[in-house]
Amino acid sequence: MSHKKLSISVLQHVPFEGPGHIAVWAARRGHRVSVCHRYAGDPVPVLRETDMVVVLGGSMNIYEEERFPWLAEEKRFLKEAISAGKIVVGICLGAQLIADALGGRVYAHTQREIGWYPVMLTGSRDKNMLVDLAEAEFMAFHWHGDTFDVPPAAVQLARSRGCEQQAFIFGDRVLGLQFHLESTQQSIADLLKNFGKDIVFGPFVQDAGLITQGVRHCPELNGLMEKVLDRLTRNLQ
Repeated sequence: MSHKKLSISVLQHVPFEGPGHIAVWAARRGHRVSVCHRYAGDPVPVLRETDMVVVLGGSMNIYEEERFPWLAEEKRFLKEAISAGKIVVGICLGAQLIADALGGRVYAHTQREIGWYPVMLTGSRDKNMLVDLAEAEFMAFHWHGDTFDVPPAAVQLARSRGCEQQAFIFGDRVLGLQFHLESTQQSIADLLKNFGKDIVFGPFVQDAGLITQGVRHCPELNGLMEKVLDRLTRNLQ
């Protein structure tokens, strides 16, 4: 675990999808968190004042720059953060933005994946940083309609039955997670309230009742989120 107190910049894309348990993890370790409300016009962080960037989810797609002009600025910022050797963690939309910044293709998936579905680790043990942190198959929370190709020089970490690309790592500091480990009971309730229209019949779409029942998995998810973040930050002294 890192002994250094980190300055963490969170890029938030919609009012109701915040850092969730990541904020709890940071507070427990004494890290400082600044949230940039991108949807409200907050500028990207000052890179030299940032140790770690967390890129959250959102209702927009990474290719909707005409509707959301700030996406272009954010993509440039992420490229700079990665080039500068910052720790960068992307979740859902955030993972897609990182994939795009690294040269991976992001596009509409053939189906939505919404609800609680297992994620399976992939690849060789020596190249998968999740191997000793998670079970070979574990439950995760999903809410997405787009997917991505693993960027060049990145390594796939996980897949699900509904979506082949669930996680990747680039080097040892840049992580993309299509699924959610940061979700809490409250954040899931907020998604259901604001994104409920996304719940339409599909092979990997659960109804609101099943999603609500699944919040019992949150403590396990959050525990894995902490382990992943500790692993990423352990070499920062």
